[in-house]
Amino acid sequence: MERIPILRMGKFLLVTIQVDMHDRLAMTLQDDLTSRIVKDRAKGVLIDISSLDVVDSFIGRMIGETAAMARVLDAETVVVGMQPSVAITLVELGLALPGVRTALNVEKGMALLTGAAEL
Repeated sequence: MERIPILRMGKFLLVTIQVDMHDRLAMTLQDDLTSRIVKDRAKGVLIDISSLDVVDSFIGRMIGETAAMARVLDAETVVVGMQPSVAITLVELGLALPGVRTALNVEKGMALLTGAAEL
């Protein structure tokens, strides 16, 4: 079964989605990510979606739910690299993604996480 790699960078986890997301892969990622947050005692999760051209309502909800689960596990979530077409689609679908912070790129996303971890 296909899995998305989760990399540890200090007290943060980095997820770079390089393949088209389908529902089963999104659910597997959610399970893997929550397990890794607990195992590594991560304080933040950075999800890079710059390779995604399309995000449907299910994937959008999964991102929001994953961020909510991370918050319960004491980790902040930042999504980076969102394409304009993806942002437009999410707004048109009415998905606000509460609790999900966004940044233009990985560098700015890591700066957000670092700032949140220091509070």
